[in-house]
Amino acid sequence: MKTTANSIKGEKRMGKWKSVILPLLIAVTMVAGCSGGGNSSGSQPDAQGGDGVKNNPTGTGKTFTALLDNNATFPYSKSWPVWDWLKEKTGVTLEVQTPSGKLDESLNLAIASKTLPDLMYMPNRKESNKFGQQGALVDLMEHMDNMPNLQAWMKQYPEEAKAALSADGKMYMFPNQGFGETNRMIWMYRKDVFDKEGIQVPTTYEELHAALKKLKEKYPDSYPLSIRYGQIPDEMNANMTVNYGTGEGAYYDFDQKEWRYGPTEDNYKSMVGMWKSFYDEGLVPPDFLSLQTKQWQDMVSTGKSFLTIDYISRIDFFNNAMQPENPEFNMQFMAPPAGVAGGKQLNPYFHYMEGGLTVASTSKNIDDIMKYMDFFYSEEGRTFSSWGVEGETYVKEGDAIKFKPEYNDVIEMRKQTGLQTSGTYTWIDFNAHLSLFSDALKHAYEEAVKYDPSAMQPRPAFTEGENEIISITGQAIKKHRDESFAKFVTGSRSLADWEKYVEEINNLGVDQLLSTYKEAYDRVLNIQLSAK
Repeated sequence: MKTTANSIKGEKRMGKWKSVILPLLIAVTMVAGCSGGGNSSGSQPDAQGGDGVKNNPTGTGKTFTALLDNNATFPYSKSWPVWDWLKEKTGVTLEVQTPSGKLDESLNLAIASKTLPDLMYMPNRKESNKFGQQGALVDLMEHMDNMPNLQAWMKQYPEEAKAALSADGKMYMFPNQGFGETNRMIWMYRKDVFDKEGIQVPTTYEELHAALKKLKEKYPDSYPLSIRYGQIPDEMNANMTVNYGTGEGAYYDFDQKEWRYGPTEDNYKSMVGMWKSFYDEGLVPPDFLSLQTKQWQDMVSTGKSFLTIDYISRIDFFNNAMQPENPEFNMQFMAPPAGVAGGKQLNPYFHYMEGGLTVASTSKNIDDIMKYMDFFYSEEGRTFSSWGVEGETYVKEGDAIKFKPEYNDVIEMRKQTGLQTSGTYTWIDFNAHLSLFSDALKHAYEEAVKYDPSAMQPRPAFTEGENEIISITGQAIKKHRDESFAKFVTGSRSLADWEKYVEEINNLGVDQLLSTYKEAYDRVLNIQLSAK
């Protein structure tokens, strides 16, 4: 066949880079999250001696087509200066398409038509792995010879590199690091109210219970703790269970080195019991299980709630909105409470990126695209993606980089320049964002890293058959978990039925679900080990 020689060549390159990179990844199976991810301000030398990729790595006049995501907050603009800056840096012009409707629908249509743009942004690795295994996307591992900076990046961030691997050990999406910091979730509280009432900031759930009761006494019409459970139940479950040393579903126990199912464990039962107390005593809204974003925002902003859990940027969201009318309003970071005696104070590890750029297997520019994308993994590329262009968007003061005064808000900066929008980054220095935040939000980030889990939960890639088990069996289990949680908390089912509930949920296929996670996780480790 005509493609045989290329196929053999690709297999040799694949084997070469697996033998170099995959053993490196196994050496650090899971890296501690408490380093704060992209918050580090230190620079690491890249594969080109620290100077980054020089201008025009692909030569001059290269044009690639790209299907990129479109954010309603900062919708794509052809006139953004980022496109001209990228052309100056790399010699590349992007002909950008954006979805006419939902991104996943546009991706499905493009791939079904087999008329693919060179670059495509995909919302998650499940999608990129699916399309990659169908033959629509390039395996990046076969092109590492053209990406020395990505090689160096993978050594620096092995946990992210490993998470980017598909079930068959390939890499169909360019990995990301740094931007996921925006996904941190934290506890936060009304410091002004706590100070006024002389309430100590709780460090355990028992202390939290006492603080909520005191707030309810002082403000009888309030529901001191509110969360938008109805809008993001999975995230809220994770925040609650991590406080109790368990998981909201299947999770990996690093101490026992085994996969477990949190909602059948005693610690999960203790958590449910505590939230039942909150519900029975009117410390949370009676409809908290269906509470949506607008309802929750109104409760917090009108002084009907004083503690909450949400994305870290909500500190500025509430303070900026409320302080002009109520200068005393002061939402601040709160360390997560420990749920069990001697337990750890932890927040869940959400600060990673699932989406990223992929390369169409039909592209006639694959080698040039790899050289272009490698720019983003250099220190020069990271600085550009994070801060823009010296003199245009930022200035240097000694070793420090600062945005020019006209850029004093992250959202407005992105709207004006196009920096840090879809297709313009892979590796971010989060200090760029941090520099434009309020003192309260900066403090929250500085404190939040202290409460990261010691290791990030594994994110193994699944085969098509495994995804079917998770979609069918996993969803049935999850549905019963959620319904039972609601019944236990509201009292329509007694916690005396706990053992019966455990039997019911186990009978839905918990063992099969855990075996699926274990096989997927072990497969990644075995791929790495066999490649030595």
